[in-house]
Amino acid sequence: MSDDVGREVLGSYGGQSYLTPHLDSLAEDGLRFTHCYSCPVCFPSRVKIMTGRYEFRYPLKWGQWPSGERTFAQTLRSAGYATAVAGKWQLTLLKNNPDHAEELGFDESLLFGWHEGPRYHDPLVYENGNRRTLQGGYGPDAYSDFLIDFMKRQRGERPFFAYYSMALCHDVADDFSPPPPAGPGGEFRSYKSYRNRVHYMDDIIGKMMKALERMGLRRNTVVLYVADNGTPHSCITDVRDGTYIKRPVVSLWKGQYVRGGKGELTDAGTRVPFIANWPGTTPAGEVCDDLVDFSDFMPTLAELADTSPHEDRPIDGRSFAAQLRGKRGNARKWVFNQHGGNAWVRSQRWKLYRDGRLYDMREAPREKSPISEGTDSTEARDARRKLRAVFRDELEEF
Repeated sequence: MSDDVGREVLGSYGGQSYLTPHLDSLAEDGLRFTHCYSCPVCFPSRVKIMTGRYEFRYPLKWGQWPSGERTFAQTLRSAGYATAVAGKWQLTLLKNNPDHAEELGFDESLLFGWHEGPRYHDPLVYENGNRRTLQGGYGPDAYSDFLIDFMKRQRGERPFFAYYSMALCHDVADDFSPPPPAGPGGEFRSYKSYRNRVHYMDDIIGKMMKALERMGLRRNTVVLYVADNGTPHSCITDVRDGTYIKRPVVSLWKGQYVRGGKGELTDAGTRVPFIANWPGTTPAGEVCDDLVDFSDFMPTLAELADTSPHEDRPIDGRSFAAQLRGKRGNARKWVFNQHGGNAWVRSQRWKLYRDGRLYDMREAPREKSPISEGTDSTEARDARRKLRAVFRDELEEF
């Protein structure tokens, strides 16, 4: 899972501003999904993908894991899988609970301390609950090396689940006071632009794939790549006189310049790249237009591991394991999203907000002109009726 990467970033999705050859190769040899939807920001996306449940089912307070919720790691560990996570956590302050990852089902972990120190150069990390600073180290290298070592040790022993929650391509941590120095040796060394972070992200993914090849595990390993939300509006590029300098992130996508939409309920904030690659199983080079909700990952992983999600609570997700095997599957008719005080349900074409705004996403992908009820077509009226019924009948607890 990359951090802050919209679909306009990847070449396989029509991106023209960045080089992503390893991700593009995964798409070329695997299955590329066109309608995957995250939450607009990282924390709720991470809870949703791990639990398979919509946000309104639990009290969601920023940076606090909802009490009693269970994760895909717990599901897979109970099915006999060795489990590990590395990179970003942001589900609690680890200084207050350094063993949180183990509590949520991960046997091993290497996580940077959210709002506790650097994530990139000389990162402050918690390794299996033990706090340390990797002096002279670079976070993305350390997180990926940790997971490669984990997978190597499981080879021939146990099936494994490795969750690489990447630091890239998020901005440098802007929670230091005063800011870290720029230039050699500082937190800004070698990645002062969003482009540089994208390129390093792709290199790291290439490194992970080569490691699986060397281990002889590539053909028997399902690789899923997804992003937690859209590209940011801006990112820090420098420090001047103790002040962070931010500049807009604008990307060329299918011949048009687009600005990042992180934090928005628009496509720019929630429609993310999703690539599945399972040699000999996923149909190579094909595109799937089925709707994928972030809640769908939990039941999918459970099905792939020949187990089932926890049955003591509603699971909102729907498995797409069949699609990974090139079968039709039980495709969704709608996906749901919420952020702040608003929410929407949508099909591939139509999108209805709880406040009544309806958009034909083929005609208004940037959501500039909602369709008024008095001027809507027969198609639009039918879409509005069906999506209202989802709010009323399927999401009655919301």
